[in-house]
Amino acid sequence: MYYKKWEKVSQSDNENNDHTNDEAQTDTPPENEEPSLEAVTKIFDQCADLDHKTYSETEIDVIYFSSLIDDQKLENEILKPISELQHSEIENWINRKDISEATTLKEIKDEVLSGSVAIFYNDKAYYYNVYGPEIRGIDKSETETVIVGAHDAFVEDITTNLSLIRRRVKSDKLKAIKLKVGEITKTDVYLLYIDGVADSEMVKELKKRIEIIEVDSVYDTNMLAQLIDEAPDSLFPQYYNTELPDVVRSKLVSGKMVMLLDTSPIAISAPASFFEFIQSPDDYNQRWLIGTSIRLLRAIAIFITLTFTAVYVAVITFHYEVLPEDLLITLAESRARVPFPPLIEALLMEITIELLREAGARLPTKIGQTIGIVGGIVIGQAAVEAGLTSNVLIIAVASSAIASFVLPNYNMSNSIRIVRFLLIILAGYLGVFGIILGIGLVSIHIVSLTSLKTPYLIPVTPFYWRDWVDTFIRGPYWAMKRRPTQTKTSNTELNKMKQ
Repeated sequence: MYYKKWEKVSQSDNENNDHTNDEAQTDTPPENEEPSLEAVTKIFDQCADLDHKTYSETEIDVIYFSSLIDDQKLENEILKPISELQHSEIENWINRKDISEATTLKEIKDEVLSGSVAIFYNDKAYYYNVYGPEIRGIDKSETETVIVGAHDAFVEDITTNLSLIRRRVKSDKLKAIKLKVGEITKTDVYLLYIDGVADSEMVKELKKRIEIIEVDSVYDTNMLAQLIDEAPDSLFPQYYNTELPDVVRSKLVSGKMVMLLDTSPIAISAPASFFEFIQSPDDYNQRWLIGTSIRLLRAIAIFITLTFTAVYVAVITFHYEVLPEDLLITLAESRARVPFPPLIEALLMEITIELLREAGARLPTKIGQTIGIVGGIVIGQAAVEAGLTSNVLIIAVASSAIASFVLPNYNMSNSIRIVRFLLIILAGYLGVFGIILGIGLVSIHIVSLTSLKTPYLIPVTPFYWRDWVDTFIRGPYWAMKRRPTQTKTSNTELNKMKQ
């Protein structure tokens, strides 16, 4: 498993590294010693944003990072009261319940790095949390569009994200385990689950996987998911990612675990199945017949985006005899001036569409839309007139591109796009047999995948007919009475109606 694969270094390299580290760290105070002002200032030497204030009248020193604190809270709660204190009042003030005493140098260091102010008095160290950096305001998601439902999305501040979830799950059963990842960055990770609903063994397994991560830094929850994947070389995501608090609420209530990472606006849930990635919050906010119709439309869209261009290549190259005579004549006239074989023709157009897609995504919104629409029309028309491609291929490639946008999950959409290229290449060499072979290989791979030791293709394989009420269809709420089998929860009742 990927989370158990650590880079091995030779013994000689380790000895050299250890020798170098010993020389570099001889002046660093041990982290388990008692905290002192001198030790803390030595640790944070050459930190320009570290503020150190000394109050000679009361013999109090204050240290904090100006880039991490709430200036108004610091002034009102700490600095102003200290400046007005008398010697006889110091002990009572500093022994307040919200001011904690640090027992080790590591504790006071971690607190200062987490946005607390360190207070040194009478050879003792205390800390008070004044964390409050500038954060982005809550806005709607740019990658997950919701038509009917809540529009607020997560931001980069983990405290704000926790509050969005707590507002929706007002239960004492909602638990949050705080962990840290990154040997250098010490980034906060919260593992959320509902006690009595989530499987305790799954919670332990996920917690263990996070704890044994040995990297310098984790930048995003998507990176965290790759570090704890069971098949990191797979094209398909094995953890469901979302920016929407509403989706997180539904995952928690269904018995799944959710992970939040500080500085990342993405939450990931586990275990995940393939069919989650073709579902959208809108499915549940509309009438069940409408939700079912849209979900089936997405399944058709996956088939279209995977096979349309590949079928064109296979038919033109090997199986043109299956086409009606009128259509065959039209295709022959369309390809009369095209100098490339169908495989090269299709790959050129698919790559062009992908370039336009990426250009539209990376450029500013208004310019990106213009590039996508105008570029597609102009290049497509010019390619046909120049005899570089046929009209029919333009239709097939455009249909495949449009169908790929129907998928609500960006990560799964990217995976499907890569598989499409694989099928086109196989179709160019083996025809329809190549398409069937490619789909078979991909199906075998998906069946072999697991997410948190549970089958990725559940409830199709293994087959659980009760879960089908919320897989290909979105059943009525009175029929969705049980939590997903994949969660292994002992609390299976989901929706109960009062009699």
